[in-house]
Amino acid sequence: MPVTLTAFLEGQSDLPQSLKTLITAMAETCAVIGRTVNLSAVNDLQGALEQENVQGEVQKQLDVIANDIMLEEARWKGVVRGLASEEMDDYVAFDKGDYLLFFDPIDGSSNVDVNGVVGTIFSVLPAPQGDLSLSDFLRPGRDQVAAGYAAYGPQTILVLTVGKGVVAFTPDADGVWIQTKTAMTVPASAREFAINMSNHRHWFPGIQRYIDECVAGKDGPRGADFNMRWLASMVGDVHRILTRGGIFMYPGDTKRAEGKLRLMYEANPIGFLIEQAGGKATNGTTRILDLQPTGLHQRTGVVLGSAEEVERVAEYLNG
Repeated sequence: MPVTLTAFLEGQSDLPQSLKTLITAMAETCAVIGRTVNLSAVNDLQGALEQENVQGEVQKQLDVIANDIMLEEARWKGVVRGLASEEMDDYVAFDKGDYLLFFDPIDGSSNVDVNGVVGTIFSVLPAPQGDLSLSDFLRPGRDQVAAGYAAYGPQTILVLTVGKGVVAFTPDADGVWIQTKTAMTVPASAREFAINMSNHRHWFPGIQRYIDECVAGKDGPRGADFNMRWLASMVGDVHRILTRGGIFMYPGDTKRAEGKLRLMYEANPIGFLIEQAGGKATNGTTRILDLQPTGLHQRTGVVLGSAEEVERVAEYLNG
């Protein structure tokens, strides 16, 4: 008999009920966002707005709509004390709740117009007692108690960790989340890499060396052919790595030494998932989950996936 998300959570006897409630609400919210994405062309919700987010990036209509969906306090049933979003300048505090929720409402929004994979990424941390301040949100990724993403592609799929491995759920015809993956595992090594090759001239030498060796194939120092994949959606590229291994890189470079991806909304939750699946996640040399945030919208380089490949990149960067 299929295992539903509700049954899966009921089976986690050591999880607080409030966390189960939050995860259930998150799944329901992702389902709403997924339907909004699916109908975006029909409802004329594609394309950009004449405004920028706090990152200085032009916002897509769906970025704003999905963010508004996430901000509806009633969704969180009193268990979320505060929210922080990639699309907002500051955090939002509620009157009560046990958790802080970080999210990227639409990852890969540039893919919407071309019907590519987009997603929602989320991270959950315990909330402190008393009034919230910025410092309560600036905590390393190792403090996460849950993280996941929803991918909106040929299927909608919810990938989740509560610190005991990685599982996945897909909605059935009635919208009930059914467990479709019981233990997602990243192989220690794989011959696929995901990186934006157009930035090659900006990379630091260690990254250039790693990629050049992959591209050289059987005739190069690795003695094996590698395939490149790049979807321009972290969710899409990471889902492939969680399914069949490989390495995803969005490193800092000479153009942006601090990196481009957001630590709190992208790198931390995805890093938690990758580690729970047996992989590694770093900024090139340092474990992502050990990075101490200094701001809500801090950026970082990201190198994650199959452990042996991530270690090789670190060796080259340190060399």
